[in-house]
Amino acid sequence: MTAPRSSTPRKVLDRLSLPERTYVADALRTETVGGVLLLAAAVTALLWANIPALHDSYESVSHFHLGPAALGLDLSVAHWAADGLLAIFFFVAGIELKRELVAGDLRDPKAAALPVVAALCGMAVPALVYVVTNVTGGGSLAGWAVPTATDIAFALAVLAVIGTSLPSALRAFLLTLAVVDDLFAILIIAVFFTADLNFAALGGAVAGLVLFWLLLRGGVRGWYVYVPLALVVWALMYNSGIHATIAGVAMGLMLRCHRHEGEDHSPGERIEHLVRPLSAGLAVPLFALFSAGVAVSGGALADVFTSPETLGVVLGLVVGKALGIFGGTWLTARFTRASLSDDLAWADVFAVASLAGIGFTVSLLIGELAFTDDQTMTNEVKAAVLLGSLIAATLATVLLKLRNAKYRRLWEEEERDEDADGIPDIYEEDDPAYHLRLAALYEGKAAEHRRIAQEKAAARHGLAEVPGGAGEDHHRPA
Repeated sequence: MTAPRSSTPRKVLDRLSLPERTYVADALRTETVGGVLLLAAAVTALLWANIPALHDSYESVSHFHLGPAALGLDLSVAHWAADGLLAIFFFVAGIELKRELVAGDLRDPKAAALPVVAALCGMAVPALVYVVTNVTGGGSLAGWAVPTATDIAFALAVLAVIGTSLPSALRAFLLTLAVVDDLFAILIIAVFFTADLNFAALGGAVAGLVLFWLLLRGGVRGWYVYVPLALVVWALMYNSGIHATIAGVAMGLMLRCHRHEGEDHSPGERIEHLVRPLSAGLAVPLFALFSAGVAVSGGALADVFTSPETLGVVLGLVVGKALGIFGGTWLTARFTRASLSDDLAWADVFAVASLAGIGFTVSLLIGELAFTDDQTMTNEVKAAVLLGSLIAATLATVLLKLRNAKYRRLWEEEERDEDADGIPDIYEEDDPAYHLRLAALYEGKAAEHRRIAQEKAAARHGLAEVPGGAGEDHHRPA
């Protein structure tokens, strides 16, 4: 008879593998810097738009038109930021998604279930909260998608400002949530916010994407080939009636993100490493600069809680996101019979779910698309996004600070590298060579301390035997 196999229950939000941890750390480092710039841009926009002496100049710059009208690209600066610069942001999102699908956590269906279900619930529940609020309050349902998005850069900026040492598993969970969130936000934009289609331009964009794919598969290299082609595809996609950012994510998904033999990094990883700083440090902050500049006053903020559209956005971000992500995570663990990592508690999941209620960049974009014909409502919804994100950030800050001492201990444990080989000790506990290195290290330290102890003992013994003449002044032994 064979003994029955003991099945170890699967853990959710458990420690990352070393390669995944390294990738997440690099990605989040750039996003954190970009998030701080995003915060600075948002504050600048609010000041620029609300200081009476500067308000007119903000409007003038935002609505200044430039670009070739013959190509249908005579756009305002704000329009260029939303349709042009955000295409770079979605290009990086496409690469992230492709990497997660072929080399990251999403390649394993069991591991992918948690962030996918959590992200879907974290979009569905805010949309439901918005719809219920507006059905009962007699408001417009056009903005149902506004509170569905999470802004990873803004969330990481909050973490950087409050200084919490969030464990890498929770940071990775937040990042993966945002990647899946971005995918569905792109689908929402493509399906629900597409105007009349220009099939000739759409056919040209598709042909350009096919050429882009063939060049990649053919091994053709050189930015001077791909950048002009990308600009042509973007322009055709814009003129097709489909939101131009779709071109960015489509090209990102086409890049190869798995490594061939002998490669340290795949082409997708290399390009993401080059483009991510441009996205996080320039494209997204500039979009925020020309989108977040809404008039904010005491009366306007009070009106946010009286209008069903704006109240629905605030409740969706603050309540819907937290309940949706937390509920999706709990249900996934419950029905897959998985248990939470021993290092974490469900309170940690709820804190991160609250942090995901910061829906800035994509929420502002969807707000502009949802109320295109009503500028007043667009501005009110933008104010609601800003206020809802601020409330979510404040709530998450309080919850995370309550657990920060525990996070700091976990972080220090993850970072400890006593043998100084560049790999955290926690990943080498099953490696005999690691323990031999530590033994040699401790033996060396022990030998050094024995030598010091012997020197101190010898010095003390020598002082005790000094002859009496050494103390002539007192005629007694020293």
